[in-house]
Amino acid sequence: PPVVMARVKTHLELKRMRDYLKNQNVLLEAEVQRRTQEVVSVQEVTILAMASLAETRDNDTGNHIRRTQFYVKALAEKLRHNPRFSDFLDDDKTIDLLFKSAPLHDIGKVGIPDHILLKPGRFTEEEFEIMKTHCKLGRDAIISAEQRLGLDLPFLSFAKEIAYSHQEKWDGTGYPEELSGDDIPISGRLMAVADVYDALICRRVYKEGMPHEKAVGIICEGSGTHFDPDIVEAFKEIAEEFIQIAKRYEDTAHDLQAKAKQTSA
Repeated sequence: PPVVMARVKTHLELKRMRDYLKNQNVLLEAEVQRRTQEVVSVQEVTILAMASLAETRDNDTGNHIRRTQFYVKALAEKLRHNPRFSDFLDDDKTIDLLFKSAPLHDIGKVGIPDHILLKPGRFTEEEFEIMKTHCKLGRDAIISAEQRLGLDLPFLSFAKEIAYSHQEKWDGTGYPEELSGDDIPISGRLMAVADVYDALICRRVYKEGMPHEKAVGIICEGSGTHFDPDIVEAFKEIAEEFIQIAKRYEDTAHDLQAKAKQTSA
């Protein structure tokens, strides 16, 4: 019967996706291991090289990794004297490590199939479940690289946190662990605001960027549900700085053309 055939087809497709992800994860771990070795001598260059993997697969990323890197730093510097965050953001070294590791937040997207990663429209339920695995893929690849190399680098600890927790929500409705409140690592909470703001304001092949004021309004509406309320307050106070960062690393016409070609390929 057609219903049975449709179900069989769906299961076969899901198996194909799972097998693809498994193979991609092996390749991703090998690539992270190779690049992490370089960190010993040239940390900053290595991080940007690793982050470029996601950018190469998904031109929609554009300057996203650079903008979010500076957004996170700006938020951390604003919050360093807040009693809730002062113990964590107690020195320039911690903020510097956050800044260096932030570009790796979407490294797991290297393991997402092109037909999902590059899809311009809404995901199906099955596709979204696959997309959600990018958090675990990124974290696990970094862990694997650490174990194989026998390295314990502070910035990779932050990189793992950010890669795994930046899609969590303050009220516990995020993924992959449905963490809530202070159970979400501070690094992930900072990236959550930075990531969503940038997704709202930047242009895509299939949409115009949202005005800054409207994006700020959406972030504020998410205070206490999607985002840590104190981080939202800090964001509001330095919103002008976010504008300047967005302008400094704005996607060029060439970037947008590259996105259009990749999406239509």
